[in-house]
Amino acid sequence: MTADSGDPPTADASFWDAAADAFDDEPDHGLRDPAVRDAWARRLRRWLPEAPCAVLDLGCGTGSLALLAARDGHRVVAVDRSAPMAARAAAKLAGTGARVLLGDAARPPLAEGAFDVVLVRHVLWALPDPAAALRRWARLLRRGGRLVLVEGRWGESDPVGLATDDLAALTAPLGGRTHIEQLGHDSALWGRPVHDERYVAVVHPSAPAPPRRHTEIVDVHLILRRGDEVLLARRSGTGYADGLLNAPSGHVEDGEDVREAMIREAYEEVGVVIDPAAIRVALVMQHKAPDGAPRTGWFFEARDWRGEPVNREPDKCSGVGWHRLDALPDDMVAYCRAGLDAYRAGDRFVLHWHRPGDSIAHDPEGPGRAVALPHNDHGIPSAEPPSAEPAGDRT
Repeated sequence: MTADSGDPPTADASFWDAAADAFDDEPDHGLRDPAVRDAWARRLRRWLPEAPCAVLDLGCGTGSLALLAARDGHRVVAVDRSAPMAARAAAKLAGTGARVLLGDAARPPLAEGAFDVVLVRHVLWALPDPAAALRRWARLLRRGGRLVLVEGRWGESDPVGLATDDLAALTAPLGGRTHIEQLGHDSALWGRPVHDERYVAVVHPSAPAPPRRHTEIVDVHLILRRGDEVLLARRSGTGYADGLLNAPSGHVEDGEDVREAMIREAYEEVGVVIDPAAIRVALVMQHKAPDGAPRTGWFFEARDWRGEPVNREPDKCSGVGWHRLDALPDDMVAYCRAGLDAYRAGDRFVLHWHRPGDSIAHDPEGPGRAVALPHNDHGIPSAEPPSAEPAGDRT
């Protein structure tokens, strides 16, 4: 996301939400002036590979640079943590094949090794830990990839930002080579003469280290049963899947086992106390979001508890309610809906891997992504394997 002189470094999305309406009024933000737009297009062609490649624009703002890259044939993913900014970027990029995601530029919700270029304009200076962000961004690159960092030190009397020496020091631990090109003298880029330091750093990190051992987040999901009904909560204010229903859920914390985590989450989210003896494993699902890393979810069933379920996290949830298990609503998180469908079908182990472009919301007309895995229900295995039908697909 771009920032000009006087914009404070901030991790608060509300600052950028408020700035979205007037953001494109700055010549180098909206690129409405053909001369400014052409100046950025020429520069971008020098910084990006000539052949079409996978470009990730982090802190994309309203998507002006992402649009230039997409028009040159690159496969673009744009990310911004401000919903109003991301909405404007999506509108601007409509019809180009580019995808716009809501997410934190410092911790992008994307798989490592998936991009040829990570493009970031006027973001690094505002991050609380720029060195950590650079390490994460470098891991997003394929072998031979590059970071394109447009930065500066804005203002003359009380400048803010990153000087070139500061940025060179930050990129040095990545190895490889860094080329810095001054931009302040090119008034066509800014729509007016400027007298402060503005530049681009094209960073080619060293070849990545050997792949790290695979790790996954483990989360837990509560199937709270009241006869034929289950309790669902509507997400709100989280920045992910807001407005959609899902079961009370959360991450396993350090030092917890999955049962302890489920009992804790049940009380924290909906105020019910569940005895350890009253909780049953319903199924285990490995899930992957459309643009995220895999995770493993444990779904637990409980039919006995103490306390009336209430919404104890109004900052994350707009309400809770009971829904018939055999007539679940469509406006659910796809991951949770797939788990409840598998639970109804009696499946115990399930894969649910989205593909890029899939919706995180349940789509009754969309492709099935759930695959039930066969499992051994026959006690001690015999010499002859039991007959079994092949794993099946289900939405």
